[in-house]
This record gives sequence, structure tokens and C-alpha cells, in this order.
Amino acid sequence: MKGFYMGFLKKRLSLIKLQSLMLCVILAASLFTFTGCQRNVQNNGKINIVCTTYPQYNWIQNIIGEESEEFNLTLLVDGGADLHSYQPSAKDMAKISSADMFVYVGGSSDAWVFDAVRETVNKNMKKVNMMELLGDRAKEEEVVEGMQDDEHGHSHTASEDSHGEHEETDEIEYDEHIWLSVKNAEILVQKLTDVIKELDTDNAEEYQGNADAYIKQLSDLDKEYESVISAARLKTVVFGDRFPFRYLVDDYNLDYYAAFAGCSAETEASFKTVTFLAGKVDETGTKAILTIDGSDEKLAMTIKDNTKDKNQEILQMDSMQSVKISESEDYNYINVMLKNLTVLKQALS
Repeated sequence: MKGFYMGFLKKRLSLIKLQSLMLCVILAASLFTFTGCQRNVQNNGKINIVCTTYPQYNWIQNIIGEESEEFNLTLLVDGGADLHSYQPSAKDMAKISSADMFVYVGGSSDAWVFDAVRETVNKNMKKVNMMELLGDRAKEEEVVEGMQDDEHGHSHTASEDSHGEHEETDEIEYDEHIWLSVKNAEILVQKLTDVIKELDTDNAEEYQGNADAYIKQLSDLDKEYESVISAARLKTVVFGDRFPFRYLVDDYNLDYYAAFAGCSAETEASFKTVTFLAGKVDETGTKAILTIDGSDEKLAMTIKDNTKDKNQEILQMDSMQSVKISESEDYNYINVMLKNLTVLKQALS
């Protein structure tokens, strides 16, 4: 009986601690907001923009200028954290609650966003769902021939949840890796610019000028992709990994085979999947098996060991799902996509 009461007491204490933490977050964010009027005084009157993922963060850097004195720009999923497993801390929730602009992807990995925006203290916050901005360009996640379906069952997007829809029914799941299309990037940069100009109308012309210059760089990059891929010997890639690059391959009419879908939680492929992919490597004649950032390459090596020639290179493409912004001074969206193009060129040669 003593053990029962001790267990009960521990559970009650844990619940009280959790409730106290959430109350502290709300009170801190409320204080943060009430001490400011048009802009937060504690941030020297600057406009607060909070981003969940690196691509949107880097796009906004280019829109406002990296030396901007008008904004505090924050990246939440930093330090190498993975987008699919990220959960915000109390400090993160406070940052979101008092933000003037909150930018998120809107896919299945953003299910936590609903709770974050529901507790928002700044009721004038501009909430920017990038998948909603894309509209019909957002694609349903697909399971192609040979791909192992883990039935991970993400049934809600942050967009759906934000409207209070919590029915336990199977919803269409959209591929959330929208930033891996340079064409999408061009569209989203302009839409983000439109929101930023509303936040700071005095400097709207400067932001549009910055955006125009950056969109030109993106357009040039898109043309470079088209040139390289149109001249390539092969038109098919094989991934011994998750596959978050659907938007990219669709942009340039490439075919693909992969072990898992982009948001899959699986790490162990079946023998059937391995032999299928090894057969596709032999069939296409590709000299490279691709992986994504953070891969241990074990699956790709197993696929290679089951091919006829066993001489393929294991090459990595960067999906920007797990980023440390302090990692390198030259790490940015355009440079990453240029490196991905170099890898693609080698894989398709």
C-alpha cells in the first residue's frame, strides 16, 4: 500500500510541475508582450520573426538583410535537431507566443504547432503556413514501386489542426519537404516578402529590392539544374534511404526509387526492398547510390553489396532537415542546392 501511495504522489508531483511550467511560459510571454506597444520593448523595439526550419530562416535573412536592425530573427530547429522528431522547449514556446511573425512548414512534422499558436499572447501575430502559401503546388506523399511503406499514419497537418479538426480519420498526407524545389523557393520568397513588407511598411521598398535580387539567384540556379539534368545520360536516381526530394525530381522530370518515403520512421529495410533497389541499380546502370544528411549509409552499403558489380559510390544529398547554423559561414540555401546539383550530376552521369 505504501508503494501505491508513493507512486501516486510522484505522478501528482510530475503533473503539478508540468502545469507550473506551462503557466510560467504563458506568464512570461504575457509580461513580454504587455511591456511593449507596437513592438516589444525588451527587444529594443525590433520585430520578432520565428522560423521552424532553416530554409525559410535563410530566405528571410536575404529578404531583410543579414545586418538588419529592424528584426530579431530566430531559428527554432537548430543545433542539428531533426525536423521530424523536434518538440519545442518552454523557451521555444515563449518565443513563438510573443512573435510578430511565425513561419512554419505546415506538414505532419508540425503537429505541435497547433498547441503553440493556440497559446499565443500576441493576437496580432502573422502566422505563415508555407504549404498553404503554395496551394495546388503541394504534393501528396507517395509510395512508389519497391518502397517500404511503414504506415506511419500521420493523419493531420498543422493547417488542418489549426482549424480545430481532430477527427480520427485518415487524411491526405502531403509531402512537407517543399523547400527542396528551387521553383517553390522562388514563389515562397516573394510571399514571405509580402508579409514582411506589411510588418515594416517604411522599409518595404528595400525588402522588395532584396527579394528581387535573391529570386534572380534562385532563377539562375533553377536554369542550372535544368541544363545539367537535360544533358545527363541517366534520368533515374536510386536512394538507399528516406526520400525527401520528390519536389526536386518532379521539377526536372526525373524518376526515382527509394527505400522509404520522406517522412518515414523506418530505418531497417526488408530483404525484398534491398534486392529490389539493388536490381534497379543494375538495371539503370547508375554508378551512385544516394543517401541523405545524417545517414549512417549502412542500408546503401547493403544495397551496393547486392548489386552485380558492387562498385557504386555512396553519395549524400543535403535535405536541410537537420542543420546547425553555426556549422559553416558558407552554409546557406543556395550553396546547399548547388552541392546537391553536383551530386545529382555525378549520379546521373
